[in-house]
Amino acid sequence: MSNAGRQCSNSAVQVKNKTVPLKTSPANDSLPLYRQVKRELQKIIEDGHYGPGKPLPSEATLALALKVSVGTLRHAVDELVHEHVLVRRQGKGTFVAPHNRARFMFQFFHVEPRWDPEDDMSREQVFPDIDCIAFARDKADEAEARALRIKPGDAVFRIENKLALRGRVVLHDRLALSAAIFRHLTEKRFSERPSTIYALFQTDFGITVLRAQERARAVAAGRAVARVLGVAAGAPVMEVHRLALTFGDRPVEYRISTINTQAHDYVSMLSKTP
Repeated sequence: MSNAGRQCSNSAVQVKNKTVPLKTSPANDSLPLYRQVKRELQKIIEDGHYGPGKPLPSEATLALALKVSVGTLRHAVDELVHEHVLVRRQGKGTFVAPHNRARFMFQFFHVEPRWDPEDDMSREQVFPDIDCIAFARDKADEAEARALRIKPGDAVFRIENKLALRGRVVLHDRLALSAAIFRHLTEKRFSERPSTIYALFQTDFGITVLRAQERARAVAAGRAVARVLGVAAGAPVMEVHRLALTFGDRPVEYRISTINTQAHDYVSMLSKTP
């Protein structure tokens, strides 16, 4: 019997001896069934029932709880894997995708040494050395408030980092974070994080960055940023405005990255999702 036209029914998944309810979708919900299943799985993960790196129940168990076919459940899981929410491990199952150095390099870091296509040498990605050079609590300006969907004057953390590749500083980052979301964040906690910034968000604050929207433009380096990058004030640089998004496309970080492109490129891998 086909699942077409069916809705997710009231059901539950057992998690650590607790019952996690799965909401019934409205009868007039126009989403395809697998998208409804995907939404319910996202909600369970967002609510923290499965932490970073933790396994989900088997597909058969989830499908039974949701009263859908394994094929429908697998379609939903496939999309979450593609979106880096989940990760499959051969012979072990499906896990909540953790933020780590490998994911940072694959999904969120795009600066590489300039490459000659005629050079046969393989390109090796290098993890940047990151130094925090400023950390302060301040009031959001108009641009930060608009990006983070908060009010101008609301408390934000402003953080500046410099990033070096093979000893050469190539990038300056300025981050704005809502203090209401990142309560109890301190400079010590930020600077002494054991992994990436987004791993800190995920493990310490329960916020998983799923994707980022970026806008790039050419600008003249201001004096302060020029000093960090080791270029002349007014030199042409690339500026990338990033909005990091979590579940429901909720913004959690507004970042302005300034890149010295004299010997480095901003590399974007494009793919088309059917």
